[in-house]
Amino acid sequence: MAASPHTLSSRLLTGWGGGCIWYLERRAARESPRRFLHLLRNVNQQWVTFQHFNFLRRMYVTQLNRSLKQQIKPKPEPAESPFLEKTSLDEAKAEICEMRPLVPPSLPLSRKPSEKALIGLEPASVTEGSVALGRETKEEKQWKEMKLHADDLPGILARLSKIKLTALVVSTTSAGFALAPAPFDWSCFLLTFVGTGLASCAANSINQFFEVPFDSNMNRTKNRPLVRGQISPLLAVSFATCCAVPGVALLTWGVNPLTGALGLFNIFLYTCCYTPLKRVSIANTWVGAVVGAIPPVMGWTAATGSLDAGACLLGGILYSWQFPHFNALSWGLREDYSRGGYCMMSVTHPALCRRVALRHCLALLAMCAAAPALDVTTWTFPVIALPINLYISYLGFRFYRDADRKSSRKLFFCSLWHLPLLLLLMLTCKRRVGEEGADAPRS
Repeated sequence: MAASPHTLSSRLLTGWGGGCIWYLERRAARESPRRFLHLLRNVNQQWVTFQHFNFLRRMYVTQLNRSLKQQIKPKPEPAESPFLEKTSLDEAKAEICEMRPLVPPSLPLSRKPSEKALIGLEPASVTEGSVALGRETKEEKQWKEMKLHADDLPGILARLSKIKLTALVVSTTSAGFALAPAPFDWSCFLLTFVGTGLASCAANSINQFFEVPFDSNMNRTKNRPLVRGQISPLLAVSFATCCAVPGVALLTWGVNPLTGALGLFNIFLYTCCYTPLKRVSIANTWVGAVVGAIPPVMGWTAATGSLDAGACLLGGILYSWQFPHFNALSWGLREDYSRGGYCMMSVTHPALCRRVALRHCLALLAMCAAAPALDVTTWTFPVIALPINLYISYLGFRFYRDADRKSSRKLFFCSLWHLPLLLLLMLTCKRRVGEEGADAPRS
């Protein structure tokens, strides 16, 4: 039978040798738990190191795969616009640094880089990208001023002065001059024609000068000359001054002071009242209608030298006509007007916008019926003008009822031909001088 360790130790306890063996046995029994804990700690430390190494290896493989995917043919840059600002320096730098490979493609996959090498790769790429970007930015990433050529100047000034709107103003002034109960004077007519046109060009140019920041936000007006930078603001103001001064002078000293005062008042009303009011209140529409009603009154006063009931009737017709015309136009531009920050009835009060348009369509019927009573036309005029007035009133009712883009477009396009046809009918039915009317003196 084999002896146990305790029996063997008890036999060897006698003498010096037995005491040494007993001491070593007791020490080994005491220190074995400490050694085991120390060994366990070392194993844990080695395990943490192994986990860290695995993390670095996975990060290296991920970055390398990303850099390989980014090595594709760069997309060609779009054509550079001469008047649109390029991307900012920070955005361009971020784009270049993002597309630049973080790890050189020639680095073998079997080689595992150290942590310092991985950290040092990105600053080197950023430095190279910054240097390349600095050279490119100085040459290409800048504003480029558009060169003004003498051949393009007439067209630019025509758009600055809103030549189509100016043509409408001049035509209504000419109609007022022709409808006045006075002999037709060609020299006075030409002076009125040129003076009114110059005053309208000045007012429209100043209007565009004030509205550059807001026109740039609207699709309808973002291509105007001042917004695109085709001309400088100084040139626009100089052009407006060169139109306003001779225009008012021609109307004042070439025609009569009353017409000159009306022309100057209309420039002031359009630029200093209507233009800033567009961003404050919907009352701008009524002020703008007054601006459009003054030109035929100027034509009447240029021919007669006085303000009478006929001039007020012509102004009233133009005043009422502008509400179905402009309200129908603004209905399709509600998004543009709200983006530009303008207070229009179609944006803030859509129901009122439709009601006002219908109301003034019906007002045209009443004013055309009053024309023969004021000795402006014969009694034939209300009868032959009734069909077109009923038609625009019907379209105004459709716009009020349907409240959609289709009905607003129909009303707007009807207003474009309604006014010239109405004025033409008034000219054909004009009360001649000496027919139940006195010839008003002209100063």
